[in-house]
Amino acid sequence: MNEQMIKISASLDCANYLDLLSDIRKLEKGGVNMLHLDIMDGHFVPNYALGTNLLRKLRPQTKLLFDVHFMTSNPEVSIPIFADLGADIITFHVETTSRLHQMVSSIKNLGKKVGLALNPSTPPDILEYILPYIDMVLVMTVDPGFVGQKFVPEVVKKVQTIKNLIESHQLNIDIAVDGGIGETTVPLLKKAGANVFIAGTSSIFSGKEEIEAASRKFRELCEKTY
Repeated sequence: MNEQMIKISASLDCANYLDLLSDIRKLEKGGVNMLHLDIMDGHFVPNYALGTNLLRKLRPQTKLLFDVHFMTSNPEVSIPIFADLGADIITFHVETTSRLHQMVSSIKNLGKKVGLALNPSTPPDILEYILPYIDMVLVMTVDPGFVGQKFVPEVVKKVQTIKNLIESHQLNIDIAVDGGIGETTVPLLKKAGANVFIAGTSSIFSGKEEIEAASRKFRELCEKTY
């Protein structure tokens, strides 16, 4: 099968909240494809982050895709609201529901692309019977909820397993990775099959470089052949 296009999704939870629009302009110039919004409810993960007002205000300001990641219990309650506000890709955790097919179908009926997220300890075989209905798998490489966590190396093998599963079904599905994604982990994850890289404090928002330059450098890292 053809190799999937490399896509960069910048995590707005790591950006400067006090000058967010300026950061987005730099991300646009730096070649980022998507803006990653983490929605946290303080229940599924022990933290709170981002919400409807942010998407409502940002949607008219950029043509970048909005990649909305629900780290919430009962995501079905909030998904229609974010879909209406302009989310392009809606991702929820397989750990939050026993009705995967119904949830995926409801998002598709809203006209949105669907992603399924797996925590580091969640086995990939849960995906086998739902893969033909989704657009992206998001493999968490840290436990969700907080930025700056240590990368869990065992997930590299899981990415490879998911890639093999996708190819065995002859499907074109993106594999995204989120958590500790930077210079040392991108080569491992790309070789394993990942093509969507969520950029946070380990790369674009490290503070070591200006955001536009850091975005370009991160894209070059992700596009290398390993």
